[in-house]
Amino acid sequence: MKHIILEGQETGAVVLDVADLAAHLEQLPDPRDRRGKIYPLGMVLTLVILAKLAGEDKPSAITEWIRLRCDAFVKLFNCKHRRMPCLNIIRGLLMNISDEALEKAFNHYLAATYGGQQSQLVVIDGKTMRGTIPKGQTRGIHLLAAYLPAEGLVLKQVEVGLKENEITAAPALVADIHLKHRVVCGDAMHTQRDLSATILGQGGNYVWFVKDNQPTLLSDVAQFFQPPQMAAGWPLPEMARTVAESTTLQHGRLEKRSLTLIVDETGFLDWPAVRQVFRLERRVQEMATGATRTEVVYGLTSCSPEAATAEQLLAWTRQYWGIENGLHYRRDVTLREDATRIAQPALARVIAVINNFVIGLVRKLGYHNLAAARRIFNARIAAQLPY
Repeated sequence: MKHIILEGQETGAVVLDVADLAAHLEQLPDPRDRRGKIYPLGMVLTLVILAKLAGEDKPSAITEWIRLRCDAFVKLFNCKHRRMPCLNIIRGLLMNISDEALEKAFNHYLAATYGGQQSQLVVIDGKTMRGTIPKGQTRGIHLLAAYLPAEGLVLKQVEVGLKENEITAAPALVADIHLKHRVVCGDAMHTQRDLSATILGQGGNYVWFVKDNQPTLLSDVAQFFQPPQMAAGWPLPEMARTVAESTTLQHGRLEKRSLTLIVDETGFLDWPAVRQVFRLERRVQEMATGATRTEVVYGLTSCSPEAATAEQLLAWTRQYWGIENGLHYRRDVTLREDATRIAQPALARVIAVINNFVIGLVRKLGYHNLAAARRIFNARIAAQLPY
C-alpha cells in the first residue's frame, strides 16, 4: 500500500500515516467468512476513517465518498478488483465487528503512535445517540464513557441496557481501567458508595458532585459552609478553608468561578474515605445583555489536601464540565451523530467508537477545532490520492 501522510497542525509535529493505520487495523479479528471476502479488513476500516476525517458521517455518504475516489483507492491499496465496497458490505462489516476489540485497537494505536493516555483526571459521563431512538419511543442507545479531558480521548465506553441506568453500568466501566494514582470525576448520579469503594480499591480517588438526589448527604456537605452557630459568650470560629478563583471571557460570556475547600478533619461525613468537601459557585454574565445567573454546587473528594488543593479542584471541575464541548458536542453536532439514523444497536456502538477515535486522533495531531481540521484533511487527502 502507498502512503498518505496527514501532518499535524504545526510544522514538524506528529503525523498520521494511513498505511500504518491500515496495517494496525488488519490485525483485528475479522468477523467475515473467508469465502468471498474481497476487501481486507484494515482497508475497509481505514477508508471509513478517511471519509470521516474528510467530513462525511452517514454510512451512505461515506460509501459514496469512497466510490467517487475508486480509481485512486484501487491504486493506493493495490486492489485486485477495480471497485470499492458497497454500502451493504460496509454496513455489514461494521455491524459484525466487535466494538470492544475495535476500541482497544484504536487506543493501542494512539498510545503506540503518539503516546499519552497517562493524564490524571478521568471523567465519566453518558449520552444517548438520538438517531437510534425508534419512532414513538423515548429511549435509544445510551453509552457511558470514561474520558480523558486533557487528551480528548475516550478510554472505554459501555452500553447502558434498557433495564439499567448509569449507576449500575459505572462499575463495569471502571473495572478494566487502570486507576492507580488517577482521579475519577462524575456528576451527582455517580455519587454512589459502591462506585466510590470500587475506585478506591483500584488505587484511585474520586471527585463527586452532590445534589438533591441525595438530600441528607447534600445537607451534611452544605453544613460545612454555614456560619457557625453563636452561643452567648462562646464565639465559634469558622472552619479553616482555602479558596481558588478564576475568570474567563469566552463567546460573549464572562464567567467567574470560586471554589471553597474544607478538610473533613473530624470524619463528620459517613462516606467511604472522604477527605475534603467543596462549594463551587459559578457566576455567568452575558456581555450583550448584562443578564447574570449564579449556580452553586457542592461536592466531596477522597483526595488529600496535599493531592488536591483548591486550585487543583477548581481546574478539575472545569475540565469535567468541558466534556460537553470536548466530546458530546463534537459527536452530536460536528460528526452529526444525532442526525444519523441507525436502527441496529451493534452498528450504532461501532459508529460511536469510530467517532471517539476521530476526536482523539485530531487532538493528537494538534487540532482543537474539529470542523476546521476536517476541511484541512479533506484537501490534503485529495492532494495525495494517486489519480
